[in-house]
This record gives sequence, structure tokens and C-alpha cells, in this order.
Amino acid sequence: MKKIVFIVASTMLLSCGSSESVAQKKDYSKADVSKYMKTITANDLKKHLYIVASDEMEGRNTGTEGQKKAGKYLIEEYKKNKISFPKKADGFYQKVPSEYMSKGFSPRLGDSENIWAFIEGSEKPEEILVISAHYDHVGMKNGEVYNGADDDGSGTVALLEIAQAFMQAKKDGYGPKRSILFLHVTGEEHGLHGSRYYSDNPLFPIENTIADINIDMIGRRDEDHKNTNNYVYVIGSDRLSTDLHNINEEANKKYVNLYLDYRYNDLNDPNRFYYRSDHYNFAKKGIPSIFYFNGVHEDYHKPGDTPDKIEYDALTKRTQLAFVTAWELANRDKRPVVDKDGK
Repeated sequence: MKKIVFIVASTMLLSCGSSESVAQKKDYSKADVSKYMKTITANDLKKHLYIVASDEMEGRNTGTEGQKKAGKYLIEEYKKNKISFPKKADGFYQKVPSEYMSKGFSPRLGDSENIWAFIEGSEKPEEILVISAHYDHVGMKNGEVYNGADDDGSGTVALLEIAQAFMQAKKDGYGPKRSILFLHVTGEEHGLHGSRYYSDNPLFPIENTIADINIDMIGRRDEDHKNTNNYVYVIGSDRLSTDLHNINEEANKKYVNLYLDYRYNDLNDPNRFYYRSDHYNFAKKGIPSIFYFNGVHEDYHKPGDTPDKIEYDALTKRTQLAFVTAWELANRDKRPVVDKDGK
């Protein structure tokens, strides 16, 4: 008798739960993606970047007080948007110990932190999309601040804006189906240390990470595009997954219409940019990865990389492209298939 009652009760509970979830389920084809994309504005990006890349941050060298101050600003912005750290974590920081960040004859670095914020998926919360950018730069030299507005203040503030766009969608009932980890990594300038630490010590099983969107220098133009800033270099999108490449192409065509330049995606690129930013630590573990980049300019790793030289219209469009590509990855039925070997 108890067994029969239990089965009936369980069935009723399952039935109620099922109808409730059906009632709450939204048709994502009706979501106004352009509306959320347009919450990413030049004014907001500029406001954030003038703080993140200010003299007060002293060039954000790994482990310094200036970098930690910039990190606190990021965390406060996430809190303002009611975006918390992952439930599995005990705070916004992933500690990266000094002894981990050594490479060849590089200087000894102090303890530092990756910073993470998290929006849990509504339907496939165990599947994780990582959106990454490094928030460190090279600090000060001979008393002069190397602000790093483009490298990588631009990617850093892009993450803030992408996160708030997803939260606006969530308020309207279109929270991402998959979970999104916004990952600000440390130690990139000294050897991709923060992303390597995360990929070696992931908060979630690495096989659950469906892709990495990495944003590193998207606020300026290079000499090869001196007549227009309506472009972005795309690196790595097709190295592991045809799906990822197609998703980015289709999202760009539908919403943004930047010229996608693939020259640095060439296997024989002498600059080897594919291996020089944080996406690579995900790609080498078999995770489909895409790297957005504006190319090198005259102020690369020089004190002239300041917020006043950023082209905020270009920064906005490139950030919007990252958002709409992330939107598709987070909400499509299937994760991108790994159908290539990365070579």
C-alpha cells in the first residue's frame, strides 16, 4: 500500500513539475537579440575603460596593487548588475599562487587572482561557455605608466558589457540555456599563466566546457586597415570545430557585418598569434576556441596605449559580435562539434 501511494504521489509531483517547466519555457526564436546587443554601448565601454586603464591602476602588472584595484572595480560592476560568482566557488577570485607563475627567466611574480562571474544556464546548466579576457598588463617602467587600454583593457570591459547584456535578457525571461563563465585571467603578459592555471584547475569539468570566446585587443586598428576600423581578426575558430566557425560567420552576417579577417589564422602565420593569447590554453585541451583581435599598432606594449586612443565605435561593434556569437553558443540545441584536430 505504501509503495502504491508513493508511486502515485511521485507521478503527481513529476506531472506538476513538468507542466510548470513547460509553462515557464520560452520560445527563444522570439527573443529580440538585437535589443540586448544594443545595450552594449560606446558610452558604457568608455566609462569602464577610463577607469580600468587609468593611471591609478599603474599598468595592472600581475600581482600588483594596481591590478588588484582594477579587479575590485570589475567585481563591483558585476555586483551592480546582480551577477555573482559561481555557486561552486567561495568568492569572485580564483587564487593563482606565485610559484605557479614562472617561466624561463621571467621575473618572479607575486600571488595573483583570476576573477570569475557566472550566469547559470536555465536548461543545460552543466554545460559551460567560457568568455575570457586578461586584465593584467605590463605595469610601470622608469616611473611611466603603461596603461594597456587596448591590451587588454578593451577585452576586459567587453566582458562587463557582454555580461550585463545577458543579464538584461535573463530579466526578460531569456536567461542563457547553458551556463556562462566570465573569466578575467591574470598573468597573460608573462606567459598565459592565469588561463593555464584555470584550464589545469577548472571549477567545472573541462569536458563540460563547450567553447572559449577570448577577447584580447579589440579597441584600435592596425596599419593594414588604416582606412577603416570595420574589421576584426578572427583566429582559431575553425581549428577544432567547423560549427564554431560557422556560428561566428552567421552571427556576424545577421547582426554586425564586420569584415572578418582570417590572415592570422593561417597555420604558417609567422606571428603565431594563435599561440599567444589565453584561448590557446583551452584549445590545447580540445575545447573549440575563438580569438578576437585588432592587430598590433604603434602603441603596442608602449606607454601610448591610453583610453583616449581607443576607437569606441569599433570596440562596440567587436564586443557586440562576441555577444551574438556567445548568444548562439549558449542557446542553440547542441554544443559545437569537435571535428578537427586543431592543426
